[in-house]
Amino acid sequence: MKKTIITVVGKDTVGIIARVCTYLADNQINILDISQTIVQGFFNMMMIVDTNLTGKDFGVIVDELNALGEEIGVVIKCQKEEIFDQMHRV
Repeated sequence: MKKTIITVVGKDTVGIIARVCTYLADNQINILDISQTIVQGFFNMMMIVDTNLTGKDFGVIVDELNALGEEIGVVIKCQKEEIFDQMHRV
């Protein structure tokens, strides 16, 4: 399993989750865990996904999600699980 952490942050609008999840489904990326909240009009979502079945390189996924984020007015970041763990190690 190739786990990736995806974060989505921005002003809340209709369809953010739908657009991100549609991209993931279209690219055979399975959502393992998801958490989202809205605080005073700002949207925040964190997902743990499995990229094992996608045919795309990690860099392509990162670029496409960045472009999707710009299109829908949010910031989307992707990190491989091992990098995320190293950055947040206590």
